[in-house]
Amino acid sequence: MHGTPDFSNARWFKSNASGDGGCVEVAILPTAVGIRDSKTINSPVIVVSRAAWSDFIRGVRAGEFDG
Repeated sequence: MHGTPDFSNARWFKSNASGDGGCVEVAILPTAVGIRDSKTINSPVIVVSRAAWSDFIRGVRAGEFDG
């Protein structure tokens, strides 16, 4: 990724399983994925590549992070 993607008009999503407590939400752009604290809209955005996000999701589904 080159430069910082603009998330100012991004559509943010959080899991349907999220309660009213602290959760993270994601915004998927064509070139990157942003991750932020859902309780604080102006929180810093962690930016990862779409490939890294896909690898993470694949790992979650495969149980790689289960305790």
